[in-house]
Amino acid sequence: MKFISWNIDSLNAALTGNSARALLSQNVIDTIIEHNPDVIALQETKLSGDGPTKKHLEILKDKFPDYEIVWNSSVEPARKGYAGTMFLYKNDLKPSVTFPAIGAPSTMDSEGRIITLEFDHFYLTQVYTPNAGDGLNRLEDRQIWDAKYADYLESLDKEKYVISTGDFNVAHKEIDLAHPKNNRRSAGFTDEERQGFTNLLAKGFTDTFRYIHGDVTGAYTWWAQRARTSKINNSGWRIDYWLVSDRIADKVIKSEMIDSGPRQDHTPILLEIDL
Repeated sequence: MKFISWNIDSLNAALTGNSARALLSQNVIDTIIEHNPDVIALQETKLSGDGPTKKHLEILKDKFPDYEIVWNSSVEPARKGYAGTMFLYKNDLKPSVTFPAIGAPSTMDSEGRIITLEFDHFYLTQVYTPNAGDGLNRLEDRQIWDAKYADYLESLDKEKYVISTGDFNVAHKEIDLAHPKNNRRSAGFTDEERQGFTNLLAKGFTDTFRYIHGDVTGAYTWWAQRARTSKINNSGWRIDYWLVSDRIADKVIKSEMIDSGPRQDHTPILLEIDL
């Protein structure tokens, strides 16, 4: 099976915008379509609490005619038009869909951050992990989230194989970002967040990119938009992942980034696995 995950940074902008950046996003969507994945996971959709509009659905159905669509949006008391996730899956697949709450602090459980698809023999779940925030003002809540999410994945793993993807908002090791020394206390590379990811893997999960590619350097999934030359200089971070239960790691065929051209921010990531 072939899966693709992408932090799209506003579904509306990608589908209906006409800015230079929107056009770049539309090119990425076309690239995803060419790969013909079984399932597509999207994070940071930034949709309203009601989900995609009629126009959004028309465009999605035109671009992805063979897919079913499910979404999880931020609802009150959380911020409107914030975070959010979406799955598109081939319509010959018939998963059960859940929108888990994990007992996270603050409004995190209302921000549309998790969707889980249950198949006969495995779970496919995606996450948009909360950012630790400016000045690390959300770091304590983030640490609680990390522990709760790890427990959630562990509970799934006791029932079936687990495949988990998304924007985890953490560069796990120094080789996962271009400038580790300069970012020691930056959101996404604090000791606390990195330890949270270590703890998650220790519960029985494999970082498939490292499983396939070892300690290769210079491989990133995100480049800051604020720095105009970040992608040209490959000054990036690897913060998007495909994780699998340890016991199916040997079934992974590919785990890699998909080229998103000059578009900065996140690039899609691909997993091929023989299930």
